[in-house]
Amino acid sequence: MRRFKRWLLGAALLVALPVQADWYFEVDKQSHWQASLSTRIAAIEEAFNGEVGVYVQDLASGEAFSWKAEAPWYLASLVKVPVAAEILARRQAGELTLDERLTLTPRHFVDGAGPVNWHDPGTPISIGYLLEQMITVSDNTASDMLIERAGLDAVNARARAMIAAAGGDPGKLGPITTLVGVRQGVYGQMHPHARELAGTDFMALRQHRLAERPAALASRLGVARQSLAAADYDTAFEAYEQGGENTAPLAVYGDLLATLHTGGLADLDAAERQALVEMMLRTRSGEARLKRGLGEEFRFAHKTGTQHRRSCDAGLAFASSSVASSSVAASSAGPWVVVACTRGPVALAPHEQALARVGEALVVTGALGHTTSDEP
Repeated sequence: MRRFKRWLLGAALLVALPVQADWYFEVDKQSHWQASLSTRIAAIEEAFNGEVGVYVQDLASGEAFSWKAEAPWYLASLVKVPVAAEILARRQAGELTLDERLTLTPRHFVDGAGPVNWHDPGTPISIGYLLEQMITVSDNTASDMLIERAGLDAVNARARAMIAAAGGDPGKLGPITTLVGVRQGVYGQMHPHARELAGTDFMALRQHRLAERPAALASRLGVARQSLAAADYDTAFEAYEQGGENTAPLAVYGDLLATLHTGGLADLDAAERQALVEMMLRTRSGEARLKRGLGEEFRFAHKTGTQHRRSCDAGLAFASSSVASSSVAASSAGPWVVVACTRGPVALAPHEQALARVGEALVVTGALGHTTSDEP
């Protein structure tokens, strides 16, 4: 779990100095690999020509590494993990089954990846299928259907509970919204009437190039182009992000992921947590991100996120059996929470290349429990 605050350490020392001091050292220490990793991340960030944020925690020892991980980042589709957790908690409670079918309606359609948009309105789709598509290919329409089934307040409560269970501060997590709500929020920075548009309207707007979208929005709303508050999409998204929706420090999101492994919530038991981890192991989006850098030495149960000039990849890294039993394996065998996000160019490729290099750096420096031959 994350480090105790200094004042809590002081109180613990008064009653049990030897035990608490040793434990705190393990959590708060900075092993030799941290300096090397910092150097490599700095080089990756410079080459990327943008910002990189990284958080890593060894869940066996508690040791953590942070690179800009205490500042808020836009999480994009990483918010789909607590959506899935809430659905699985409802299954545990007997309130739903994965065979239950939800009816796709025109209001559910959201632009983005995934096959759910290929279905006709009126199609009944199982919760199990929607869960799989939301996690493994980041289907936005599936996500909004599941959020509607669970309730947005419940999803936010689930996320906060998972953060708190790992000792984090849930107050640092911004409000999670629907995926169509993101579009309404961004375009709403240009004109307040955009908050009333539906997902199909935003699908139409996405057909235009970025530079053309303000004019296309004005046309769709029937207002003058000059009446838009934000001059371009970049300005609108920056203003939206500053509002705090779907944002959190990477370290706080790391606490949420830690709870998937360590537990601590009676209404989300080991079986349901394992079901979500296995689903995340099947993720097919973001193959060129952290997963590529980690290589075959690790199994990565992860979720990706992509938005305008922003990309994320986050999950639990497990050493493969060959690494765990090798002569270079460290005393810690993880697993490790890994959260990484980038903010910079419009094109996606540089983001994915930077994230892949972060994955490589984690392996080479020994941040994930062992070193390769490239690092002393």
